Amino acid sequence: MSAGSGGWYLSGMLTGDLVRLRAMEPEDAEALWRWNHDPQVMRWLDTSYPQSLAQTRRRVEEREPNSSYERLLLAIETRDEGRLIGVTCLRDFEAENGMAVLDIYLGEKDAWGQGHGTDAVRTLCRYGFDQLRLHSITLWVVADNAAARRAYAKAGFTEDGRQREGFRRDGRWYDLILMTVLEHELRPPEHAG
Repeated sequence: MSAGSGGWYLSGMLTGDLVRLRAMEPEDAEALWRWNHDPQVMRWLDTSYPQSLAQTRRRVEEREPNSSYERLLLAIETRDEGRLIGVTCLRDFEAENGMAVLDIYLGEKDAWGQGHGTDAVRTLCRYGFDQLRLHSITLWVVADNAAARRAYAKAGFTEDGRQREGFRRDGRWYDLILMTVLEHELRPPEHAG
């Protein structure tokens, strides 16, 4: 059995070719705090007011567990080293329509451009389609974030629309692109047979 081609579920983790997705742990707070204060990491993400490390720890410790279809938040760690590199989420489930929204970011910059993000997206989408009975998963991406758009396209997402000037950064407005993947469109890794 290929662990990566289907988002294999093993001992509380979703396993892809390069990453494992697992529930967030309190000890993840320090990495989240560091990433959320890194301008390069947050470049194309919505940001909120600065928080202290203590506030971030409290938020992680007090967050609701992954026990409903409301929101599934998972840590992304490298499969080989078990090193935390990012976060991904399925949210805003519409059970009657089989829809959800995906969010993802990699906070460890040395993991960028290595295929970890695409593998995490594939793994979470496969779980959403196979286990959560979703039919479509959507996401929004800033039009100028070419690397993210390429990664999503590799996983099977297609562009469905554009929100003009929907994101503001550094005093400039950027368009947002709506991308969707349907359950039969999810692409396997390129090296899969």
